Amino acid sequence: MSETIEKELSAAEAGAAAAKTLGKRERTKASNKEAILDAAREVFAEVGYGAASVRDIIRRTGLASGTFYNYFKSKEEVFEALMDDGALRIRPVIRAARIASRTFEEFIRNAYKAYFNYVLTDEAQFRLMRRNTGALRVRMVTPEVLAGFDEIQSFVEEDVKSGKVPPMDAELFAAAAVGLAQEMSERMMMRDNPDADEAAEFAANFLLAGLKGVIDRGNAQNNA
Repeated sequence: MSETIEKELSAAEAGAAAAKTLGKRERTKASNKEAILDAAREVFAEVGYGAASVRDIIRRTGLASGTFYNYFKSKEEVFEALMDDGALRIRPVIRAARIASRTFEEFIRNAYKAYFNYVLTDEAQFRLMRRNTGALRVRMVTPEVLAGFDEIQSFVEEDVKSGKVPPMDAELFAAAAVGLAQEMSERMMMRDNPDADEAAEFAANFLLAGLKGVIDRGNAQNNA
């Protein structure tokens, strides 16, 4: 009986030790990946995507040179990971703006205000985006960025369905809204004293006035 108990205890201890080892390994992997992302964010912000190299990135981490390739295949892949990371952090901000809004127009205004303020207050992401506006134009098609676009489109579709806004092409409207935000944020970041509220008001007025024109034109054509 005691021998059986001892075996069971030994097995349990071995399992606990294995779990502890696995847990430490996973924490190390997560820590290494985060170190690479942090270093890449700094390097891209300082010298730009085009001039940066994998060697520049790994030097900032203190890790062995080959460690980079355990997590990323290239500097392009790590840059895209940073874009995904930014998208993951901005999506809850847009959702909060959505929840706080009672009307479609209020949602657009709140969403732009939340987005532009986020861009200016997230210093690390701000520096990355400001230094790499050209690279952003060709590397924004990442899974999380696309998921964020789909989420905005779904918000528009919900408001069309509920009657908060007249029928329209939700996909094209979302594309216009997102494109306007991206282009304006790039220009805003180039200014010496960027004003998030001013940018948000301009973007919302521009988009909503354009939407009204599209809807009015469609109604006129239908009544002709």
